[in-house]
This record gives sequence, C-alpha cells and structure tokens, in this order.
Amino acid sequence: MSATFFVSDLHLCETRPHTTRLFLDFLAGRAPAAATLYILGDLFEYWAGDDDLEDPHHCQVITALRALSDRGTSIYVMHGNRDFLMGEAFAEACGATLLPDPLLIELHGHSALLTHGDLMCADDVEYQRFRSQVRDSRWQQDFLALPLVQRKAQIAALRVRSEQEKSYKEARIMDVNADAVAGMVRSLGYPELLIHGHTHRPGRHRLVVDGRVCERIVLADWDVGGSYLVCDESGCEVVAIP
Repeated sequence: MSATFFVSDLHLCETRPHTTRLFLDFLAGRAPAAATLYILGDLFEYWAGDDDLEDPHHCQVITALRALSDRGTSIYVMHGNRDFLMGEAFAEACGATLLPDPLLIELHGHSALLTHGDLMCADDVEYQRFRSQVRDSRWQQDFLALPLVQRKAQIAALRVRSEQEKSYKEARIMDVNADAVAGMVRSLGYPELLIHGHTHRPGRHRLVVDGRVCERIVLADWDVGGSYLVCDESGCEVVAIP
C-alpha cells in the first residue's frame, strides 16, 4: 500500500445526496488501497464552524473518514474557498491533519506543490479581496463568535451572491492566471508537479518556468460523477468513478 490519492472539490452537502454516497463508497471501497489521501479543498459546500460537527450529514462524512484513518490510511485536508473554517476539532474527529496552502511535499521521488488553486486566480480581483478578508484570523474569530444559526444564514446569503456574480464574470477570470502560477512555482523552488483543484477545469498541462519543466495537474470536481488522482512510483493517473 504505497499509492497516494488526491481529490478536491467534492462540495458535499445534504442537497447532493448522490455525491455524498459516491464519496462514502469511495472511502470504504477504493481509498483503503492508498497509503495517503489528500483532500485539496472544498470537501464541503460550506463549513460554518466546528461546533457543527454533530450535524447528521457531517457525522456521516466524519465517521467514514475516521474509519479510513483507523484502517491505516493517512488523511490530509487542505482548506478550500468553501470550507476554510474547518478547525482542529474537525481534524481530530476525522483522524486527519490540516495542511497549509500552498504546501511542498516529496511525492514518490518527485517534488510536488499542493494548493487548493484559488490563490492563483489572480484575475478575479473581487474574489481575492474577499479571500483576504475571510482568511484574516480576527475576522474568523469575530464570525465564529456569532450563533451558529446566524453564521449559516450569512453563508447562505453569500452563496447566493456568489452564484449571481459567476453569471456575469468572464470564464477566464475564474481560471488560474499564468503569471500567478509561474510565480508560485518559482517561489517554491520549481517543483516537478503542481496539483490543485478549485477551477473545475480538470486536465494536465506542461509548464516551463524559467527553463524548468513542471506538470500542472488540475483535479476534477465531483458535482457530476467523481474521479481521483493516483500517484505512485510509476507516475500519476486520473481514475474515474463510474
């Protein structure tokens, strides 16, 4: 059991029971074959705080992650743009470890840069401003001090606004910016691989930054079907879940 699995952008919520079932089946059936599972952001459609751990839907997912961890698979979770309020109580309940974003790792003999991906969407200036605000520790402290029901109401309103804004934004604005990608690769020592999600534009891209070659692998979202990236000594392969 030496393979490493990567997933992102599952957007799990009560209103998408098929996706939740697909992920639970993946955790019970396929994921135990991995030594390590990385979840690179947006595991949930939203996360209002760790005081919502007892939500029945959350409990299903947390129980399944804990079972996978107890079977010997190491689980690492990175915050996404939807679930950045996940904290240590959540991680402990799952038997997982929270990761910083971005993160450089050694992956079966290759250097790999992991990130959710939203940091590289530099053309979406409005989103980057919002991201800076909600990732501020003081803002999070004040928000988490509000009653849970109030937090959920505010998040619901933000989700509606976000969907409205997407309808008039150009598609290119919501994709990664080439200069931002190159800057991240350059700043972290020219890794051989860059693995991320967020954009919902799965694919594999060959980059050349300052004469150094890097493969950018974009993970698929699970809004329609599911897939995961498998990496081992022989390389990386995307596996679709029928």
